[in-house]
Amino acid sequence: MAQPACVSAALVHLLDADAELMLRLQQGELACLGWLLERHRAPLAHFLCRMVQNQAVAEELAQDVFFRVYRSRAQYRPTARFSCWLYRIATNLALNWLRDHRHERNLESLQAVPAHAPPRQLADRRPTIDQAMLRQARLVEVRRAVAALPDMQRAVVLMHKYGEMEYSEIARALGCSTPSVKSRLFRAYSTLRTRLAHLNGA
Repeated sequence: MAQPACVSAALVHLLDADAELMLRLQQGELACLGWLLERHRAPLAHFLCRMVQNQAVAEELAQDVFFRVYRSRAQYRPTARFSCWLYRIATNLALNWLRDHRHERNLESLQAVPAHAPPRQLADRRPTIDQAMLRQARLVEVRRAVAALPDMQRAVVLMHKYGEMEYSEIARALGCSTPSVKSRLFRAYSTLRTRLAHLNGA
């Protein structure tokens, strides 16, 4: 398969698989979009759900992200990991939705694990029901604390902690500087430590 003239053979060899799929998509291999969607849809939808705190909206936004990936395929350049470009699109869509629907938001409505959810059936030698309930309660508190962060701080925490992205990758995804990412993370983690300090002895 011929590669775009702007991409050398040596660079393509060094690309991650996602970037190579994008270059093939540029050349008309539409199946590559399906492979990208299969690889990234679940973690992307999870990220968006944690951002907007609404599963249905997150699914719609995830679809919109991949629509924009396809629509912008000709402009894609493999100058950074594909995931940086993908999460930049996703973050912009999430922040726009949060801005436009701020009055409708309800931080309690759609937690990933509701406080009242029954514990799973546990096999022998697994944690007891009481231990499972305590762990679940702690998890809910952590998620609520993250959800209560300012939007941009929440985005950097989700990318750093759950997406395991480097500072430079988050900076590219958000279109800001690496020091700005570090500053937002510092403020976010300081806030979380304060809000969740009571869990240390739990």
